[in-house]
Amino acid sequence: MNAQGDTPADPATDTFVAHRNLLFTVAYEMLGSAADAEDVLQETWLRWSRVDLDGVEDRRAYLVRITTRQALNRLRTVKRRREAYVGQWLPEPLLTTPDVAEDVELAESVSMALLLVLETLSPTERAVFVLREVFEVGYDEIAAAVDKTPAAVRQIAHRARAHVDARRPRTTVSARQARAVLESFRQALESRDPQRLLDVLAPDVVVLSDGGGIRQAAVRPIVGADKFTRLYLGGSAKAGVTVTCEPTLLNGNPALLVRTDGEIDGVMAVRVEDDRVGGLYYVRNPHKLTRVSEATPLTR
Repeated sequence: MNAQGDTPADPATDTFVAHRNLLFTVAYEMLGSAADAEDVLQETWLRWSRVDLDGVEDRRAYLVRITTRQALNRLRTVKRRREAYVGQWLPEPLLTTPDVAEDVELAESVSMALLLVLETLSPTERAVFVLREVFEVGYDEIAAAVDKTPAAVRQIAHRARAHVDARRPRTTVSARQARAVLESFRQALESRDPQRLLDVLAPDVVVLSDGGGIRQAAVRPIVGADKFTRLYLGGSAKAGVTVTCEPTLLNGNPALLVRTDGEIDGVMAVRVEDDRVGGLYYVRNPHKLTRVSEATPLTR
C-alpha cells in the first residue's frame, strides 16, 4: 500500500494504459476496424501481462511489437472474411478530436481514402508501411515485429511506399478548403437541387457505399456526378424521407453525419480534389456506426 492507502501501482498496467491510445492507433491503421483493433489490444494485454518487465529495455517498443504481431494475425484472418463481405467494404469510421485533424500526417494516415489504399497491400507490406511511414519506427525494430531481416524490411518499405504513392489521392487540400467544399455539398444534399449537386461533385466522382448486407447500398462503385445525382434524388424521393446532414470530424477529416427523419442513417466522408468532391464514402452498416457519436483518441 502507498502512503494514501491505495492499492500499489502495477507497472505492467500503468505502462499499457499510458500507451493504449498509440497501440489502438497502430492496430486500427493496420486493420481499418475499431472492433478488430480492440480485440488486438485484448490479445496484446494478455501477452504483455505475462512479460518479465525487468528484461524489457524499451517498454513502448515492446508493446508496439506485440500489437503489430497480433494485428498481423488478425489481418490475415479478416482479409478472407472481407472477400465474402456483402457489397463494398469500407473502414469503420471514427469520430475524432480536433488534435487529430491538426496533425496533418496522422489525419491523412487514418483518412478513408488512404485506409482503402492500404487494403491493397499485403499484410506484411501494410504493417511495414504503417510502422515506418506513420510512426517512424526504425527498421531493426520493424524487423523484430514482422519477423524479417532489416534488409528485407527496407525492400518491403520501398515497395509499399511506391505502391501507396501511386494510388493515394492526387492532390491535397487544406482543412479550410475541405470544410468549404463539404458545406456546399451538405447544402446541395439537403436542398435536393440537382444543379447544386452537379456543381460541387467532380464529373468523374467515385461513390462507395457500405451497407454490410443490412442496409441498402450499391454493391459496386457509382461513377459520375450525373449518375449519383439521379440515384440520390430518386432514392430519397421514393423513400419519402427528410435528409439532414450534420458536419462532423471523422478519421481526422471533415465529414457528414446523415440523418433521415431525425434518425442516423450513416456517415459520409469525402475526398476533395480541385474544390470539388472527387470521392465519396458512405457508411450505412449499423455495426460500423458505433463510434461516430463519442470521440476515439488517436495518437502517434
